[in-house]
Order: sequence, then structure tokens, then C-alpha cells
Amino acid sequence: MLDRASTFAHPQIVRLLKEKFVPVALDQADTRRQQDSEGDFYRQLAIQHSAFGLSTRNAKSAISRTTQGFYIATASGELLLYNNNRDPGKMLRLMNEKLREFASSQQDQAGASPVVLQSDRESESEDKVDQRYGFQSPKGGLVVRVQAKVLGGYPPTDDPWREIFQSALSRDNLWISAVEHKSIVQGKVPDSLLHRIARFHLVDNTRGEPLMWKPDEVKRIKMDLADGQFTGSALIHSSNNDRGYDAEIRGVIEVADGSVIRFDVVALGKCWGEGPYTRNPPPGKFPLAISFTLADGTDLADSLSPQGARGWLDAYLPK
Repeated sequence: MLDRASTFAHPQIVRLLKEKFVPVALDQADTRRQQDSEGDFYRQLAIQHSAFGLSTRNAKSAISRTTQGFYIATASGELLLYNNNRDPGKMLRLMNEKLREFASSQQDQAGASPVVLQSDRESESEDKVDQRYGFQSPKGGLVVRVQAKVLGGYPPTDDPWREIFQSALSRDNLWISAVEHKSIVQGKVPDSLLHRIARFHLVDNTRGEPLMWKPDEVKRIKMDLADGQFTGSALIHSSNNDRGYDAEIRGVIEVADGSVIRFDVVALGKCWGEGPYTRNPPPGKFPLAISFTLADGTDLADSLSPQGARGWLDAYLPK
């Protein structure tokens, strides 16, 4: 979210990305492990930068450490720039420099043979996708946009980066299976959905990647559905109570022709504590609101898999 509010909020950078580049956003933790053509391409980019200390003879070693950052590359896989600094001014300068260098190199290399990427896999198929990472939303189910925001409690700050965190609005997706969808249409909220919402979505992810809740940390989760109205509550906390969320839940649902056409739910309550990657929350207990609204597919982010499904879909959405 720091990048979204800084680098990718800069109007000149946005214009360049739209007009001069083919922008790609990916989860490097997955892509560097993928055993398919997409994973091959990404690993070949990563090993070209000395910062990662990777051998071009063993691209698989790229999976052992993070390779996050900004990359500029040619369509043939030649790395032109790696940068992991979110200063918008610096990024804009580097982007323009690489555009000029690329234009010059294209003139010099006219007629040259294209670079051929070497796969690090013993066998491959261009059309095969590594299904361990290519998650698809459940057929016949629902995708629900989830956003969280801390509503107050932060001390004043002059740090521009901390200000971004303090005003951040997070984004994730909730997946609802076809069976659960049918149950909601019939006026029931299945336990499987309740506990998925509690464990993976009633979290403070406004400052980074949160710790998801363990099953025994969910002390209470209930959502009653009557006459198109959701009412409920949740109480979740860690064993030593250093992290928690105590919230009321309200919402509205509409059904037409056997399908949910509206799903608007809000959880509002007191949150406390932090995780390894969500440092510097407001002191004590602070107000946290989490909204759920039916995705309509107009936002590219609607196609992304939930954070809680990362690396293990069956734990998030059991079959």
C-alpha cells in the first residue's frame, strides 16, 4: 500500500506505465516458485540482478529468498532495471532513462536474433500452468471485496510513510463456494463461511500482511440472516490476548433468480495488537471497520485469490 500511495499515485509514472510499458503486478512469493513458463520467465529476470546472488546455472535457487521490487525488462526477458526504492522521483527518472536506453538499443540491434530463455525444468509444456499457484475463484460461488480501515487512535506524525499507513484502506477478496452460495440464497449462513470470514478476513491488514487467526482463537462468530438482514458479532483473540478483535456485524443481502445480487456487510469494533509485518498500530484498543461488498468483475483485483489462500487453497476453501 506504500507503493500504491506513493510511486503508483504519481501522475507521470501512471501515464508512462499506460503509454510506454506493459505493466505487470504479481506475487513474487508464488511466481518465483512456479514450475511453468511464467515462473521460468520471472526467475530468469531475477537471476540477472547481482543483488540476489543467484547463479544463472541454477535459476531454481531464486525460490529460496524474496525477489520483491520493481523490474523493467524486454519482452524477450532481458533485465533493464531492478530497483527496490519507492521514491517516486527516483523511479520516474530511472523509467525515463531505461526508455531512452531501450530505444537506442533497438536501433543498434535491428535484425539481431532474439534472446531465448532457458527453462530450469526437466520437462515443460508452454500451455501448462502450475495449478499450485494458479487459483481460480469457485465456479458457481461468489467473490466479495473486503476492505479494512483503522478509524482512529493513531498519534500525530510528521513521517509521510507512517501517514500513509495511518490512512490506509486495505483490499482483499473473500471467496464463497457454490454450496455456500446456495445456502445463503436459502437464508442460512453456513459455519464454513462464518469461520472463513473470522479467521482470514476479520484482520487488521492496513499496515502490511497480517497473521491469520488459528481455529481456536475464534472465540465467537455468529451471523444471523433474516428478511435480508445480517446481524451478528465476533470475538477473536490470541491465547495470550496480545492481539484481538471484538466486533458487531451488520449487513444487507438481496437475492434474485436464485443468486445473490447484493452482499453488503460491515464489521465494526475494537482491535488491538500487531503482527510481525503489521507493526506500529495505534496504542491500546482502536476502532477497526471491515467492509464486505459483492464484486462485479469491473476491477482487475476482483480476479485475485484471497490472501488467506496463499500457498494452501484447501485450508482456506476446503473441498
